[in-house]
Amino acid sequence: MANGAAGQGSKEALNHHATVKLGESHLDLYGYKTNLMKTLFYYLISIFTLGIGRLLLHWKEQWYVNVRAEKCSLEEADMLLIIDENQTISHRIVRSFHQNRDSEPLVLPNGIGGYDEVSHIRYFTFRKMLYAWFEKEGKFIPPSSFDSLGPVKALVDRINDTRGLSDKEVSQRQVTYGKNLIEVKPKPIVVLLFKEAISPFYIFQLFSVSLWYWDEYIYYATVIVVISLGSITLDVYQTRSQETKLRKMVHSSDEITAIRSDGQHGVVDSSELVPGDVIVVGQGKSVMQCDAILLTGTVIVNESMLTGESVPVTKVNASGLDDANEEGLVRLDFERHAKHVLFSVRALVIRTAFSTTKGQLVRSIMYPKPIDFEFNRDLLKFVGFLCIMASFGFAYTLAIMTSHHADWKKLVIRSLDLITCVVPPALPAAMSVGIINAHRRLKKKNIYCISPSTINTCGAVNVVCFDKTGTLTEDGLAFHAARPILPKKPNQKKPSFGLDTCEMEPVDFPKGAELIKASAVCQSLTWIDGELHGDPLDLILFNETKWRFEESKGDDAEDKRHASVVRPPDGDTATYDEQAYPVIRQFTFSSALQRMSVIVSTDTDEEQGKCEIFVKGSPEIIESLCDPNTVPEEYQKVVNSYAQRGYRLIAAAKRVLNLNRADALKIPRQEVESQLQLLGLIVMENRVKPVTRVVIQHLNSALIRTVMVTGDNLLTAMSVAAECAILRVDRKAYLIEHLPDEKDEHGRSVLVVKEKNHPEHENFIPSKYLGMDEIEQMLTPDYQFSIAGSTLSVIIKEYPELLDNLMTVCDVFARMAPEQKLMLVTHLQSLDHTVAMCGDGANDCAALKAAHAGISLSDAEASIAAPFTSNINDIRCVPMVIREGRAALVTSFGVFKYMANYSLNQFVTVMLVYYHLGAVPDLQFLYIDLFLVTFIALFFGNTGPSDYLSKDPPPIKLLSLASMTSVAGIMAIFGVVQVYIYAWTSEQPWFFMSILQEGYQKDHLLAHQNTTIFCVSLFQYIILAFLYSKGAPYRMSIMSNYLLCLAIAVTGAVSLVVILCPPKIFIDGLEFDPIPHFIDRLFILFTSLACCGVAYIFNKFFVEYFLQVRVDKYRKLKKLKNPGDDLPKWERNMLNIATSLGWISGTAQISEKIEENLKITKRRATFLLEKENEEAV
Repeated sequence: MANGAAGQGSKEALNHHATVKLGESHLDLYGYKTNLMKTLFYYLISIFTLGIGRLLLHWKEQWYVNVRAEKCSLEEADMLLIIDENQTISHRIVRSFHQNRDSEPLVLPNGIGGYDEVSHIRYFTFRKMLYAWFEKEGKFIPPSSFDSLGPVKALVDRINDTRGLSDKEVSQRQVTYGKNLIEVKPKPIVVLLFKEAISPFYIFQLFSVSLWYWDEYIYYATVIVVISLGSITLDVYQTRSQETKLRKMVHSSDEITAIRSDGQHGVVDSSELVPGDVIVVGQGKSVMQCDAILLTGTVIVNESMLTGESVPVTKVNASGLDDANEEGLVRLDFERHAKHVLFSVRALVIRTAFSTTKGQLVRSIMYPKPIDFEFNRDLLKFVGFLCIMASFGFAYTLAIMTSHHADWKKLVIRSLDLITCVVPPALPAAMSVGIINAHRRLKKKNIYCISPSTINTCGAVNVVCFDKTGTLTEDGLAFHAARPILPKKPNQKKPSFGLDTCEMEPVDFPKGAELIKASAVCQSLTWIDGELHGDPLDLILFNETKWRFEESKGDDAEDKRHASVVRPPDGDTATYDEQAYPVIRQFTFSSALQRMSVIVSTDTDEEQGKCEIFVKGSPEIIESLCDPNTVPEEYQKVVNSYAQRGYRLIAAAKRVLNLNRADALKIPRQEVESQLQLLGLIVMENRVKPVTRVVIQHLNSALIRTVMVTGDNLLTAMSVAAECAILRVDRKAYLIEHLPDEKDEHGRSVLVVKEKNHPEHENFIPSKYLGMDEIEQMLTPDYQFSIAGSTLSVIIKEYPELLDNLMTVCDVFARMAPEQKLMLVTHLQSLDHTVAMCGDGANDCAALKAAHAGISLSDAEASIAAPFTSNINDIRCVPMVIREGRAALVTSFGVFKYMANYSLNQFVTVMLVYYHLGAVPDLQFLYIDLFLVTFIALFFGNTGPSDYLSKDPPPIKLLSLASMTSVAGIMAIFGVVQVYIYAWTSEQPWFFMSILQEGYQKDHLLAHQNTTIFCVSLFQYIILAFLYSKGAPYRMSIMSNYLLCLAIAVTGAVSLVVILCPPKIFIDGLEFDPIPHFIDRLFILFTSLACCGVAYIFNKFFVEYFLQVRVDKYRKLKKLKNPGDDLPKWERNMLNIATSLGWISGTAQISEKIEENLKITKRRATFLLEKENEEAV
């Protein structure tokens, strides 16, 4: 019995946790069951703490779950603790719905293409997704996800199924999946106000103003209430506006033709669609309201919002699915089978509502990844330190007041009041001024930000990844030349290349007629509203050929024998055998396959005739598919020659097929795309944008690493990278390749490192010997790597130990698929880089979302998933965003230190006054809090960013030695002066002390000491703005901030009047006794100004020059020479590989030429260093 109980307990512990994966995200689920006694205890805590306990549990959801429930298996759980991939903790209640007596049985998908009937469904909802309990799987899974895991064969079997779903099946599935609506319901304003008001910040403000009202400190309390209400209203307005805007953007419904009830076509509202429905898509424009797989026909769709593809793509029907095994158990994969799936003719609905690709994008916008920034963590730690300081002040006040037998009201008020001095309620609002102003300036420059909190993060960016086409280069490609293959001569073993030509007309180009035909027929164009649409490359080539393109018309296009026909130019009857080439079948372009192909008919009798397949794609792939006897011996040399000059190459090939139309529609793709005859090369030109090189050089000079990520050929990418200065002339450039047909002794593909010749490398000088300091020398490599996506995949799988080092020195990534771009960004982040990604929205949407700062140059809707969208159609926006980020970050540092010193200075003032039971009058508090501090802080962030990027990055550690020394040192200087003036006042002949009345009824004692401390502290608050409003190298000079200078001038002038010759209205209003002798007032002013001068010298020379420049660099150098875990990973890697290829020489083949070049490089570097030293002497 005991053993059984133990076994049951271990089973429950085993089933207590499960991980659910959904796309790129995952959830860790932990099961809990509510307990009656714990629930009673929870309610008692909430009641007896007047709701404070409930508030704490609201902020800490894990505590809430532990207080209310106990651990159990997921099968028994009625409450779940959920931890997402970002370690965000939340909880959900597990609910159930049961079958009613009069209703149909409930159903759940079984994962093999069918549905099982169940009596009830246990479920919970999380971020718009429903997760149902699947008994066999033993965990919660979204039904739509489990349904999509069905075999491909189950979907293909539906091609000829014209029956559709019955009314019973539809109603059953509507219960399981819900309505097909991506519905973003704006939260009620009352709910938004309540959620905003119960945040820790506003709760502390509520505590502060309640205390102040109790203490009759009415004016400032009212100001804080007004500011807080305005801030809450603004936050609620922005949240409501964003929800409304998102709702308008994504909410869509339409009437759809669906096949139901024994093949009957009926019009239904799109919200009624369920997975398994068969829908009909007619000709003309329409919006796809679900994810569907195409069963028959072809369709052109624009998926720019979903996939980042900026051009329409062609979807082909699922009859082409040929990768199922004999049992048909290959699962549907949305990446592998994307060419058949409509992320938005007859189609099978497979996903609806928030489970669709569009729904997942909307969810990622509604629930963004939280920003994990060291500055924010340090800020919370320092606020915690201030709370500790406040507790000491609280204890001090209690002791002083108790010793003087103060009444309980004064005891409580004065003790709690000190807490509000140390932790200023206005701190969060003040911290946002830099971000708000940076956001406003960026908007003026046509750079829009949907996540202002990421602006500070941009200030720490040290790596920028750029897409090439449309980002570094011009948007469109231009036709440059065509290079046909000439038939081999009798004395030749292989054919050869002809001369290139700039014409695509057979009259001028007779030997390239087949290459022209391939360019004309191998495309995926379509007519939309009288205009030819499709891939820009297809459009350019087709227009160059002067051929004609026709499409079948009619509402039932799927029954037409040929969807499209391609014809030669009018009058050209001699060059081509046929005057019409009907397209039988099209294999669309695939990033993974790097090619597309088209089968066309070449015989009038299609049932007995023959056809041809034309294929175009990357030169490497097409060569591998061709008969070697049709490939010229100089093929690779010609390809490399064009690629090294930066041209984009497309190879074309064909094959004659002895197939009739019926067989051509069934034959697998891999069978026809083999043994091809190479036809030639098409050379396209992609010009670098004029500003690209200037911007890249600017980033390089700031020691911000620049990386190119492209889908182009490796040599083309390297050529463009050299042209725009990503590959630099002061570093050697190597490319790394793999030999798939050669294996080493461990069975791994052989890696080869090759040197890329650069015309300027004859005068190569390692960059580290050109005026760099020692730290830069240690962190600057002598070389750069370039790699193709295929080789990168090999390294990830077979050489994972090389990956970190490779990512540290590789700056050109070619032939990269969208998922590889995402992997690159996330891996750079894992090396402790702060990564920005800049792209035009084509194939880089996921990478833009994953980067710390994603900057989209695209106007497409996909840009809503990136924090920044630039209407400047080049990379000038990148340094703009980084400069604004640096300015905002430095402003946040300055404002924080300003507010910290202000609160600590006031803390010292209050403690001195409390020493003999004095109190600072309310209007003196108001003068400092509102007129001085708030007035100055309001304009603190108006200083604009510097015009250039400094090579020294701004500090990101708030708790650094320099920052803490600055705050503590200035607090000490100000505190010593206040103590001195307090003591000095006590020694003056005109000083008198109010007599303590019995029972301590009088509040404002020691009036002269109050006055002198108040006067001497005025310029202390003002000088803080000068100390912490830092200018170069990250911001403009403080003198450029006219409003801040005006605020300082006004507050300084008024404070001067208050000290030297206060009018009666000031004396009465501020409640202080004026110092009787003018000479003493001058002494107080002199003391205050002298204090400010000492503080300025301390901060400028000791903190900024000695600690930040000398000590910080010394400590950094010491860490680099003795590296430990406190160094960023990329720096630790760089120290080991910066000057040598030894890290890869043991696993890759390195030519003797490269080794010799490295020796020459080191000898030349040593010579230059010695020469430099001689000149210095």
